[in-house]
Amino acid sequence: MSVVKINVLTVPAEMREELERRFANRAGMVESSDGFEWFELLRPVEGTDRYLVYTRWRSEDDFQNWQKGMAFQRGHAQAAADAGRAGGQEQGPGQGQGQGHGHGQGPAASGSEVWSFEVVQSAGPKS
Repeated sequence: MSVVKINVLTVPAEMREELERRFANRAGMVESSDGFEWFELLRPVEGTDRYLVYTRWRSEDDFQNWQKGMAFQRGHAQAAADAGRAGGQEQGPGQGQGQGHGHGQGPAASGSEVWSFEVVQSAGPKS
């Protein structure tokens, strides 16, 4: 059964473009991970300042292995190096709450929390 991890990032309006740029710069880092199924960065449209970082995994073990693996470490080490130059810090799915998320010009997000789900039903377009 697939699992979904949603990292909920509170992002001030002035940091939206920066957060999106940072994720774009890390594109491709998770896609080759064993058990990875899907990624989406969801931008809020109205009524909230919270971005959703949606990842879907074949299993909880696959997600945990990715967090312990080299791709995760490389992505977050790069972020930490950038944050160190700017005085910020990086945080990924499953890494605490409220510490900020991002790199470059300091934290792009003012808070973070992770939601976990099991996929019970799913549907796609019929061919």
